[in-house]
Amino acid sequence: MKTNPPIRLDMNKKIIPVSIFIVSLCLVGCGKKAMTIDPAIASSDEALFLRGEQFAEKDPEKARLYFRQVIDSFPKSFYAQRAKIAIADSYFEEQDEGSMIIAASEYREFISLYPYSPTAPTAQYKIAMTFYKKLLAPGRDQSKTRQALEEFRKVVKNYPTSDEAQLAQDKIIACEENLAEHTLAIGRHYYKVHAYKAATSRLAEVLTAYPNFTKMDHVYFYLGDSYYGWEKPEEAVPYFTKLLSDYPQSKFIKKATKRMELIQAEAQEIPSGK
Repeated sequence: MKTNPPIRLDMNKKIIPVSIFIVSLCLVGCGKKAMTIDPAIASSDEALFLRGEQFAEKDPEKARLYFRQVIDSFPKSFYAQRAKIAIADSYFEEQDEGSMIIAASEYREFISLYPYSPTAPTAQYKIAMTFYKKLLAPGRDQSKTRQALEEFRKVVKNYPTSDEAQLAQDKIIACEENLAEHTLAIGRHYYKVHAYKAATSRLAEVLTAYPNFTKMDHVYFYLGDSYYGWEKPEEAVPYFTKLLSDYPQSKFIKKATKRMELIQAEAQEIPSGK
């Protein structure tokens, strides 16, 4: 009985037809050696997938080659779904900026192809993590934080009963803390340069958008003192009052108390000429 010879795949050449189907493995880049694959492996979705798993850690590029062949040759297979998520995971594990972008794209495609898969919540969570892992300190650009927050909220909205939803809730808190800190810093800057109207606008944003911010005593003080500096003491009073009642251990207590005393004294002054 005649047996098929091993299949030799040249990564820089066109797809090679093999007996009853086409093997279309290719690697990105130049100078790659041709890879030989046994027809018995090429004809089995499970064998291709398992071979990809063997290379997942030591040679992710080669692993992806096998995983993609599973998808191309056996698109309806159970292993095609597993191969798709394995490709995304392999990019995710590489951690660099370019790989994270590809990983997010692969995870999105997985969700689009398999929206009801038990792995879909994990895929959505990892999309969010591709942004979360690139978060910058509050004093720097927060675009990644906003993107991560949006994606984590999708986990909670689309998969509320999943384990990933709870993990996402924790990350949402962390993202909101970062954004609140960033907004507070902007408001504090306006306060220091006496741009009180701009300061109150940004600080009020923290109150409405990030009500669980851990430094809310800072927000109340700078809001109150911005209104005071803006010569609107009646609008300052609620914030100083909130600070004094809810944060008795705050470092701003003495300053807030002094401001309240000044506001009360000014209110009691009798206008001249009367």
